[in-house]
Amino acid sequence: MKKIVVLDGYTLSPGDNPWALVEALGELTVHERTAPEDVVERGRDAEILLTNKTPVSAEAIVGMKHLKFIGVLATGYNIIDTHAAKERGIVVSNVPEYGTESVAQFTFALLLELCHHVGAHHLTVQAGEWTQNPDFSYWKYPLREISGKTLGIVGYGRIGKRVAEIGRAFGMRVIINSRTQPANLPEGIEWKSLRVLFAESDFVSLHCPQTKENLGFINKPQLALMKPSAFLINVARGALVDEDDLANALNDGVIAGAALDVLSSEPPSADNPLLKAKNCIITPHIAWAPIEARQRIMHTTAENIAAFIAGKPVNVVNP
Repeated sequence: MKKIVVLDGYTLSPGDNPWALVEALGELTVHERTAPEDVVERGRDAEILLTNKTPVSAEAIVGMKHLKFIGVLATGYNIIDTHAAKERGIVVSNVPEYGTESVAQFTFALLLELCHHVGAHHLTVQAGEWTQNPDFSYWKYPLREISGKTLGIVGYGRIGKRVAEIGRAFGMRVIINSRTQPANLPEGIEWKSLRVLFAESDFVSLHCPQTKENLGFINKPQLALMKPSAFLINVARGALVDEDDLANALNDGVIAGAALDVLSSEPPSADNPLLKAKNCIITPHIAWAPIEARQRIMHTTAENIAAFIAGKPVNVVNP
């Protein structure tokens, strides 16, 4: 039986998402977490290595002599030195689609939280403010409707398209920007230049992949294009945002607020300026994590391994 080693299995399955489908394909060892310096030791005898966020460098690939296949337990595979893997004849596969519904749903959880501050109002009720209030109703923050507002979506892949559909269902005007302008957009969705999108949107939501070209593109000049009443939402990649510039924009009132599920370094350092920025909601990278999405990752990973064993690998990212 082929030896299968999982470097960081805890986030995919903290106990609620069994490894049975993968275990049926080989001799399985699951590590909850693995430090980068321990990758070679733990993967020394592995023929199949699975990782979510633990980097697999060129040096590690050279050190694992039996390795034939690397499976990424996610869509993004920048943690793998795919060039080094290809030079060794190692196949690298990912899970190209699993979280469209989950991430789109979470985008609107953040958007609606920015509009209604449900969590913050709940805490005031728990603190006794409603029982002591002279009125039947109160609100501590401005409350906003989203119908008729403009939603600007940067990136129009699977998730961006689903977010656009939901935005339209809420009665929003939807404008999008993507690297290439789609030929035929659904009714009610318009393509705009990035400059126009940022200037016209009441909510800007990031759904684009991280590339060398767009690192930190949400910076002071880009934020200055936005309305003072506008909000930024990021469920894509933290490194798309210059975090110092965004913190300054929030603290100076350049934009009204931000909601972020991703940061440039995860977990963040205690001195990340966004942790104390005004009107900034931060969640710990959980848009991807509903059980349904994690089950799809497990299922596709098992399919990837089975296809590799059968000599017909699928979802290969280093052909």
